[in-house]
Amino acid sequence: MPRECTHLNQIRVRTTDKYVCEDCIKTGDSWVHLRLCLSCGHVGCCDSSKNKHATQHFRSTQHPLIRSIEPGEAWVWCYQDEVYAKPAEPMPPL
Repeated sequence: MPRECTHLNQIRVRTTDKYVCEDCIKTGDSWVHLRLCLSCGHVGCCDSSKNKHATQHFRSTQHPLIRSIEPGEAWVWCYQDEVYAKPAEPMPPL
């Protein structure tokens, strides 16, 4: 039986108007793709980026869910359960 995300009740943020990695901007670095923390709205760069700020944010906060904010993507990843999550309501397009 496939594992399921047990953290969907922790979604507080579903969309953003930020389209930069907040931490890369502070250090003058660049990023590959962006991820939105669904607990607090922090925008960080993906694991293909040099700094992996989205994962660093998870490690420091334990906020379990992120979504892609790349155009045309709306998938959700749960760091704690290590699975793609399926919220009851689909993620709005960005």
